[in-house]
This record gives sequence, structure tokens and C-alpha cells, in this order.
Amino acid sequence: MSIITGLATREGTAEDNADAARVYVLANGVVGAAVIDGIGHGPRTSATAPLLAETAARVTAHRGALAGILSAGLLIADDGHDGEEANAVGVAVLVDDAGARAAWVGDCDVLGWDGTRLRRYSTPQVMGEWVRQYGPPVEVAAHYDDWVRVSLHSATVATVGEVDIPDEVLLLLSDGAHDQVAADVMEDLVREHHDTPQILAEAIVAAARADESGYRDDATAVVIAVAGRDADAHTADDPFDPDRRDEEDDRGQGHS
Repeated sequence: MSIITGLATREGTAEDNADAARVYVLANGVVGAAVIDGIGHGPRTSATAPLLAETAARVTAHRGALAGILSAGLLIADDGHDGEEANAVGVAVLVDDAGARAAWVGDCDVLGWDGTRLRRYSTPQVMGEWVRQYGPPVEVAAHYDDWVRVSLHSATVATVGEVDIPDEVLLLLSDGAHDQVAADVMEDLVREHHDTPQILAEAIVAAARADESGYRDDATAVVIAVAGRDADAHTADDPFDPDRRDEEDDRGQGHS
């Protein structure tokens, strides 16, 4: 199996860059990656975001995406002695022979490309999504999209979103990328550059456009391309696989 990664970030129009991203590769080739989007631009946000990204990526590579997100959250679970500790949202993904599993809190996104279509696998944990369930006009729901319901500061096992991704190309994006790059533009970029992750990551953040007021958010992208994955790896290692369970039962009977 071959895993190629790309990473890019671009400062927005409001003060310093509060986004951060890291990719960590174990000796056996397993990849852990994370994108962190700091909430606001407080006195510690831009300094803390890289620490959160590093922690999430490293722990993800060793223990999985859920552990990566929760470990990053523990670093900022307390407000600090002055109440000014930074907060953030984020997404992490583990990629190995068995496939890819992502975990997220807040409004960072994970997308997958299977060679023909680009699919969004994450659901933003924002009030706008909650409001949409009740069917109000689109413009009403959109008014609440900046209201994050779950952040790293408050993340728990029950509130972290998780998803398995079968696609060979994965995109981890901060909201400054997925919200300010039009969907058709994003798909065109992936279609053209899916086999060159670094070029694709740079193209995505460069494509972010300012809104009507002139505001452009920090934009960050991690792109992971996987080739030569063993389709049977997950089944072989799955303790709940029926064939494997029968084999273990047979071995157990032989020892009795």
C-alpha cells in the first residue's frame, strides 16, 4: 500500500492564522492526520492550534481517530487560570491497510473521492444543521451555521462524530475551505489533481473566496491518496468475522 499526503493552509483576512494541520506517519506506514480550526482569534488560539493538530495526528496514528480528537480536547478541557484558554474544532483520520476512519467535532469536514464522485462524509455539528431538521427556510437555518454545538473543549465519546471511508482519496478541510470554495469548483479541483495531493491541497485553499462583506476565513486542507490497499485486510483482522470466529472455535475444541 502507498499513501501520499499533501497539506496547505492560508491565512484569512482576520488577524493571524487560527488553523493548523499535521500529518504523522508511523514506522509501519500507518498515517494519522488532523486539521484544527481555532474558534475566534483569542490571545492563545494561533499558538495552541498547532499543538492540538500535532497531538491529534500522533495519537490518531497510534490509537485511532476518536482517541486523537479526545486527546487534543484534553489539552484545552480547562479554561486556564485566567479563563482565556483557546478552543477549537477539528477532524482527524487514521489510514492503514484496513481502510480509513475519521472522527470530528464542530464544522471541520471530511470528504472522499472514489474516482467518479466527491462525497461529504461528515455532518457539521452546528446549530444550523439542527434547525434544518425542522424545515424552516434555508436562509433561516444558514443564519445559525456559525453556532458550533460541539468543540474540542467539550468533546466526549458520545459527541464525537465517526465514519468509515472506503474511498481512495480523502480531504480534511477547515470551514474556511469547504464553506468558501464552491462545491462544483471543489469537485473540479479534485477531479483534476486527485493523484497529486500537495497540488490539490494548495489549489483548494487558493480557491477560497471572500464573502459579500470581504471576509475570508483561514483555509486549511489535508489531502490523502491511497493506492494498493489490501481489500481483504479488514476482514482478516476483524475479530467479529464469522469465518475467523469458526476457526477460533475449532482451535478451542481441539485443546479441550
